[in-house]
Amino acid sequence: MIHVIEEAGRCLQCRKPLCRTGCPISTDIPGMIKLLKENKVKEAGKMLFSNNPLSVVCSLVCDHQKQCEGHCVLSRRGEGVHISSIENYISDACLDTVEIDSAQSNGNMIAVIGAGPAGITIAIEMRKMGYDVTIFDSRDKIGGVMRYGIPEFRLPKSILDRYKIRLSEIGIHIRPNTTIGGALVIDDLLRDGYKAIFIGTGVWRPKKLSIPGESLGNVHYAIDFLVNPDSYDLGKKIAIIGAGNTAMDVARTILRSPGRHEVTIYARRNACDAAVEEKEYAMLEGAAFEYCMKPVRIEKDGPVFVRTILDDEGHIIGEEDGEIRVEADNVFIAISQGPKSKLVDTTEGLKPSRNGLLLTDEKGQTTHPGIFAAGDVVLGARTVVEAVNYAKKVALSMDEYVRSLSRQV
Repeated sequence: MIHVIEEAGRCLQCRKPLCRTGCPISTDIPGMIKLLKENKVKEAGKMLFSNNPLSVVCSLVCDHQKQCEGHCVLSRRGEGVHISSIENYISDACLDTVEIDSAQSNGNMIAVIGAGPAGITIAIEMRKMGYDVTIFDSRDKIGGVMRYGIPEFRLPKSILDRYKIRLSEIGIHIRPNTTIGGALVIDDLLRDGYKAIFIGTGVWRPKKLSIPGESLGNVHYAIDFLVNPDSYDLGKKIAIIGAGNTAMDVARTILRSPGRHEVTIYARRNACDAAVEEKEYAMLEGAAFEYCMKPVRIEKDGPVFVRTILDDEGHIIGEEDGEIRVEADNVFIAISQGPKSKLVDTTEGLKPSRNGLLLTDEKGQTTHPGIFAAGDVVLGARTVVEAVNYAKKVALSMDEYVRSLSRQV
């Protein structure tokens, strides 16, 4: 258990805080710690929430070793300040009571499609500017990838339930179980008076390996599994293809489920894409790792691999002769996700990029006037803090767009 007061006391209050440089959303970390030491927890909480509405989430799921904590000057010769624990203590203590300053209603309606990190951020930022905001989400509860793609042991879902209360308290409307591109389409929203629309639907379509055997009954996609792990009959031996954070989440979820499971993670190269901490936890909990393994097909009794040959920089330059057969009751594919196409298919003028993501300009404006987008549906599968940071910028662009409409009248 990290003692946050002791950790705060270790902060050097650097004149040029590298910890802040390492934070994707430039959190004022020295300022946060200074307020805590002055017993001004509420002020610190408000500062954190104002800069990053999902501060409490980011304090749990960010790759802190690559970001704030890894940049702390103390980490050069020892242990850096445990910034994430300090941020979590403050933001969690203040989430239910922090004042969210909202401007007087300006009479303009904004629609937010998707209640993930980007959608929640946009909704809060637009409400603070006085807009009447409605969030539409295809699932029954808010959170998007935070709820349905991150396991409970990494991010307690009760935090997201608390966010829903806060959203309602500041006047944000939420329509659950409502898919835009189904019974309702974007043209319906424009017809009903929404001045601008934000798309933050995330990436929920699994990327395929495109190898024989991918449709067999013992093969599953990681993102689908994480939505509802209890519905899967796992068996004893599990093979996970892919070595990013999602693969680690699948492995740790399986290892924590009832029964005895042998889980092996297979990576094409000689390293994992996952955060070091996530890989270490997966190993600690019992996951095994096999490197330089490229899948060529999947059979009823498990996947078949060839061993890759790497150059000195870790790039794949060839394959060894011969196949390696692996016995597995179930195979999980965890090689990232892409966006679903319902909104593009049902909205004239909304164009995707070559990889299926939404095309936007530097301000988040899509190819359809008045429709903006941010988060994974634009950038591909990224982190929560990156989605929040980008969404804050897009909120300013949406406000500028709506204001321009009134000037044209």
